[in-house]
Amino acid sequence: MPKKLKSLVRKFRRISAFVLSVVIIVGVAIIPIEALPSNEAEQGNMRFNCRSALLMEAETGKVLFEQNADEALPPASVTKIMTLLLVMEAIDSGKIGYADMVTASAHACSMGGSQIYLKEGEQMSVEDMLKSVVIASANDAAVALAEYVLGTEEAFVARMNERAKELGMSSTNFENTNGLDDTATNHLISARDIAIMSRELLKHEKITEYSSIWMDTIRNGEFGLTNTNRLVRFYKGATGLKTGSTSKAGFCISATAKRDGVTLICVIMGAESRDIRNAAATSLLDFGFANYALFEDAPKTMEKIKVRGGVEAECEIITKGFSEVINKSNLGKIETVTELPENLEAPIKKGDVIGKIIYKINGNYIGESQILANESIEKIDFWGVFRSVFIRMSML
Repeated sequence: MPKKLKSLVRKFRRISAFVLSVVIIVGVAIIPIEALPSNEAEQGNMRFNCRSALLMEAETGKVLFEQNADEALPPASVTKIMTLLLVMEAIDSGKIGYADMVTASAHACSMGGSQIYLKEGEQMSVEDMLKSVVIASANDAAVALAEYVLGTEEAFVARMNERAKELGMSSTNFENTNGLDDTATNHLISARDIAIMSRELLKHEKITEYSSIWMDTIRNGEFGLTNTNRLVRFYKGATGLKTGSTSKAGFCISATAKRDGVTLICVIMGAESRDIRNAAATSLLDFGFANYALFEDAPKTMEKIKVRGGVEAECEIITKGFSEVINKSNLGKIETVTELPENLEAPIKKGDVIGKIIYKINGNYIGESQILANESIEKIDFWGVFRSVFIRMSML
């Protein structure tokens, strides 16, 4: 090969290598990387490899992060959060009890997917069935509980949809109790709605006793239950709540965790794998705990306020209390302004709003708490005035 040609070949190879290197560098640079932001201001840049995501603080219901949170999507077994909520409400109302024995129907036993392999006619306590649904995501136990509460799965599903409306879940339609979607046509819910029903379920503290269990047994120790939520074992402060996965839904989770008095609800929907789902939930929970704190001003009794024209000269007053999620950098910066009249005019009813406490950060309004009358005081009449004067004169 002529020297000139060899030189051209070498030059072409060097240029090709350089161009290839640039392409690789640029290609790597544009691959989406789920990096945890260093502060709240960067949350707008957070994106997760899933169809939707949402982070909510449970006490206040404040949404701390959202990504496509209102699209109605298949929820898989995360559906069971509503099933569990209705069962817990039935228990609290006294309609059913933890020790009640539930008889498995043929319909309940026909469920596929995750199950405890109930046999038709088999009896199991409500508590063991609850544990089976919460820990092992048992589809058969979910249907059996639904039938025990309202007679049929159809009636229970109707109540699920009613309860969703009552809670303001505007992007939800349930077709079954467990989330199996092979034959479902419109069984959908949004990440925001999942967070709403998760928050409601968390009000029943017994649930987190079950959902935070890693391993347990039923049938007198003969059948093992292992939690489908690995975060319960590997994430600090994890308390539950429910996982789900189908080919339609992908991998979903409503993950709950509590640290330093803050309870977070993290919803991930439509992830491509369990590991991607769990990693996204972990990152989002880490973000919440790193950046936010719960400020609480508990209800308290204030100094009595004077009353004009009442049978009592003073009225006891209390604050209603206040809580708000704030950025951790603002801890210690809360300012309060109390708005309260110098005195009240009788009559006064217990519970009357008579003033408020306004909360601010750096002069910016963040919320307020009502000040209430803590007793009723009737307006004094003529004879009341006469008696009061008589008593005073008799003491001279």
